[in-house]
Amino acid sequence: MEDKFSRIGWMLVTAIAPIAWGSSYVVTRQLLPAESPLWGGLLRALPAGLILLLISRRLPTGAWWWRSMVLGALNVGGFFVLIYIAGQRLPSSLAATLMSTSAVVMTLLAWAILRQRPRMVALVGAAVGLAGVAIMLGLGGGPVDPWGVAASLVAMIASSFGYILTARWGSEIPAVTMSSWQLVGGSVLLIPFAVLLEGPPPTLTFSSALGFAYLTVIATAVAYVAWFTGLRRLPAGVVGVVGLLNPVTGVVLGVALAGEVFGVAQGVGLVLVLGGIVLGALPPVRRRLRSGPVVAAPLNTAGFALADSRR
Repeated sequence: MEDKFSRIGWMLVTAIAPIAWGSSYVVTRQLLPAESPLWGGLLRALPAGLILLLISRRLPTGAWWWRSMVLGALNVGGFFVLIYIAGQRLPSSLAATLMSTSAVVMTLLAWAILRQRPRMVALVGAAVGLAGVAIMLGLGGGPVDPWGVAASLVAMIASSFGYILTARWGSEIPAVTMSSWQLVGGSVLLIPFAVLLEGPPPTLTFSSALGFAYLTVIATAVAYVAWFTGLRRLPAGVVGVVGLLNPVTGVVLGVALAGEVFGVAQGVGLVLVLGGIVLGALPPVRRRLRSGPVVAAPLNTAGFALADSRR
């Protein structure tokens, strides 16, 4: 019983991240300047990274200098710029929906790289959730910006790979420290591109400053700590399923704040997404051996069967 409640608790902590990220699309579209994606990504990442670095008071050592740069490029530098572009070019609900396909990508990458073989119920949960996402996407109506779609998909693939590498390399690194290294590393990579390609930083209005403050503190600093905490405590496939809360948040806020269309089809899609999350959260089923007591199949910390590393 304790393990079950612990599992649910860590999923709730992890859920802070996709909910915050789902809200970032409407904030970007409504409050931030459209012409400065490089500075937009930098102004979001660097303050958050410095805040967390002051909290952790720990610098990288050894291989973590180059690892922080690689992960920063995947999870922060390129990701924030692409998400900024997607947030400006696509409705909030559509941008979040496309990003939610990371549930399947992370599950497959975790299987291939981390040897985390997902249980069938988790795969079914991801499939059900993606079916809901497909309904939201296919029945939304109106023209779709292809560059916005491309930016969302590339961002999703890059960040999914980065999160898997984070889970593989950083299991012993505290979440605050891991987040600070990646945010600062990604910002260092962004600085020369922002200066050379976009010139001086954009002039901020009250609304854009408020938007950047929200993205920096809530949708970046808090969200990344929650997300990397989940990656340490849960298998990547389960974290990916929790990430389906991203499109739910994007749809709800898009309708409530940006006047985006929401009908019966979108409601059905939301129900399927939430159903997929519930399936992914189910605890592992114990099995009985032919002779002997009831035992659980070999599992990692959150219920995915561990693959034999000798295979």
